[in-house]
Amino acid sequence: MTADSAPAVPRPPARPAAAPEISGAEAVVRSLEKLGVTDVFGIPGGAIMPVYDPLMDSTGVRHVLVRHEQGGGHAAEGYATASGKVGVTIATSGPGATNLVTAIADAYMDSIPIVAITGQVFSTLMGTDAFQEADIVGITMPVTKHSFLVKDATEIPGAIAAAFEIASTGRPGPVLVDITKDAQQQVAPFVWPPKVDLPGYRPVTKAHGKQIQAAAALLAESKKPVLYVGGGVIRGKASEQLYALAESTGAPVVTTLMARGAFPDSHTQHLGMPGMHGTVPAVLALQESDLIVSLGARFDDRVTGKASLFAPNAKVVHVDIDPAEISKIRTADVPIVGDLRDVLVDLDTAYRGITSGAKPDIEEWWSYLDGLRTEFPLGYSQPEDGLMSPQYVIQRIGELTGPEAIYAAGVGQHQMWAAQFIKYERPNSWLNSGGAGTMGYSVPAAMGAKVAEPDRVVWSIDGDGCFQMTNQELATCVINNIPIKVAIINNSSLGMVRQWQTLFYDGRHSNTDLNTGHGTARIPDFVKLAEAYGCLALRVEKEEDVDAAIQTALETNDRPVVIDFVVSADAMVWPMVPQGVSNSYVQYARDHAPAFDEED
Repeated sequence: MTADSAPAVPRPPARPAAAPEISGAEAVVRSLEKLGVTDVFGIPGGAIMPVYDPLMDSTGVRHVLVRHEQGGGHAAEGYATASGKVGVTIATSGPGATNLVTAIADAYMDSIPIVAITGQVFSTLMGTDAFQEADIVGITMPVTKHSFLVKDATEIPGAIAAAFEIASTGRPGPVLVDITKDAQQQVAPFVWPPKVDLPGYRPVTKAHGKQIQAAAALLAESKKPVLYVGGGVIRGKASEQLYALAESTGAPVVTTLMARGAFPDSHTQHLGMPGMHGTVPAVLALQESDLIVSLGARFDDRVTGKASLFAPNAKVVHVDIDPAEISKIRTADVPIVGDLRDVLVDLDTAYRGITSGAKPDIEEWWSYLDGLRTEFPLGYSQPEDGLMSPQYVIQRIGELTGPEAIYAAGVGQHQMWAAQFIKYERPNSWLNSGGAGTMGYSVPAAMGAKVAEPDRVVWSIDGDGCFQMTNQELATCVINNIPIKVAIINNSSLGMVRQWQTLFYDGRHSNTDLNTGHGTARIPDFVKLAEAYGCLALRVEKEEDVDAAIQTALETNDRPVVIDFVVSADAMVWPMVPQGVSNSYVQYARDHAPAFDEED
């Protein structure tokens, strides 16, 4: 035997490489990189400063320096809502963290997956009222899916990985990771992937087959069915499956404020948005139905009106991934806990199996609903003061921009008009603060959406009141080349409060005039303010100038554009259901329905 033909001596197995030892701060950045995070929004401060040093060297994570922590939180929300990914925001301890609370609460109400990473004072100082100390875990506990307090660097990778897992699975929502400064400075082995142990966290995704069959049987028997579509369809990425079920059943579809775009507005089965400011056909379809199939919706008071009087003759199939929502407000005849994508596929299959593919006999129901559509189309009247109609402005923004854009609204009248008069054809195109109703949401949310979807046109449709709460993020947009378009619907007032004061408080407009619009001191002058921030700024006061301003905005992509649309303060949002009464009392216009009683 020659040396060349001698059998090879087996080598001992290679020893696993020792985990690299890095600081806890480096572990934060490395964990974000491993999780595929490409963008974060934040502001440094003393207790989070260690993280910002390695963040400067990261080639995978872009940090956007915002001007207020609330703006960073809303930007993370907009990023998550537009992209379907987890949004990330970073803040320091104390007031930096507490400034995030509003955005965290907003994300919790609207089931938006964000992870908030905050610095905390040294663990040895906790509980001593140290400088910039706040118990942010305790403060946010009611408005997060979960909160982590990390005092040891070895726990950082696991906590951040777990935060992303919790935020993005089951019913999405915000998760807080609070990390002490000594944990950030401590050196420890970086182990990836970390072991993520979440005892008790087992989201149900597969629904019970018998419940699916029971729901399908009710659908097949129903003469007045309605598919009541909530934001869970969008969060669950189930729009395609919803479309298939709607086509199979031929049932009317209503999409809540949080579900605009989940089902195309152009589809003949779509009746519009239900609720306090919903279309008359959508409101009465729910109210007079014999079967409501609730899909990722929570029977919010703004949809049901007085809950005890809501849809008195309807049976309810309630589908939600969160078992806590089932029968919370309206008892479900058929409760279904599961992932909407899977449930809708199974429900469609079961329904077609029962009906053998035949269309249901609901012609009489459709005849009634089509009559409502003819009699009560969505519309508006021209203001009598000669100023522009806000509905016209918003409608033209939607028509000239198109359904591929993203529209982020503030909160109030302009929010309702944007939900009503822009046509939504796809999910993730409509961003708004639905549950919390957070003024100031629009500009930073639009900023986050534009970072997530840089090739889409992104409009912030804001009110003059909302805009003054977070407009400093225009500086962030200019410096970071985030060219959003901002339409200020400037009625010089807190419009929705003013509307209620007109209707319920004898027109006594207490502290709702903002002095920003027509015939006022214009403090601030929005055009001068926007120009000071480095934006292209326009003012429009006549309807014949609306289209040209919108086109200019659409053609300008080297900086943000702010348009001050000066509109009438007398315009109101219609239809309207007064708070505390049955939806049967939906008012089509101010002089077109039963008289208002005082608010309960």
